[in-house]
Amino acid sequence: MPQWAAQELAKLGKISLNEIGLALLVATALGLWIFGRNIADPTTVAFVAIGLMVATRIVKWEDVLGNKTAWNILLWFGTLVGMADGLARVGFVEWFAKLASSQLSGFPPVLTMAVLVALYYFIHYMFANLTAHAVGVMPVMLAVGVAIPGMPVRTFAMLLCFSLAIQGVITPYACGPAPVYYASGYIPRGQFWLLGLIFGCVFITALLVIGIPYLTFLND
Repeated sequence: MPQWAAQELAKLGKISLNEIGLALLVATALGLWIFGRNIADPTTVAFVAIGLMVATRIVKWEDVLGNKTAWNILLWFGTLVGMADGLARVGFVEWFAKLASSQLSGFPPVLTMAVLVALYYFIHYMFANLTAHAVGVMPVMLAVGVAIPGMPVRTFAMLLCFSLAIQGVITPYACGPAPVYYASGYIPRGQFWLLGLIFGCVFITALLVIGIPYLTFLND
């Protein structure tokens, strides 16, 4: 392996000016993303960096146009994020959550908690961003939970937070990396949705069956 790596490095030759320029642009962009939020918008930084790469011929425009996977992710993910934001803005998600939770009055608090967590989990089918989901739906769910007599609010809140960590598996747009995995083409579209549903059900079931008694014990 070391011999093969040495041969491959020899084939590459010395570091070129384009490679040095690319390293400088990437380092600058990362620095602005991390420390320059008050100086430049992250999206602007990305567009400027790409523009400079094309202008300096570090990357050819033909290469940019030919990257179908990247364009597919950009258009698809951007559209879904916009749709999710629109649903939150018009109040559809809040209305749906309140409508569903209103049907749970009169049930035992633990059962109600499990149903609300599962509802919160599967509502993520409407979202292409975990942050937007948490900001738009979690306050509604917490308000509903607090209003239910006998609800273990601390356990309920922790379950809602923990469910965010397992929502990214359910759809090709459920989280940031999901469109990249989906666009690789390794798993066909139908299988991706089916496997997302299967593993999503397994994960939320495990969270409720194990998490509710465990967290209840810790919070008592």
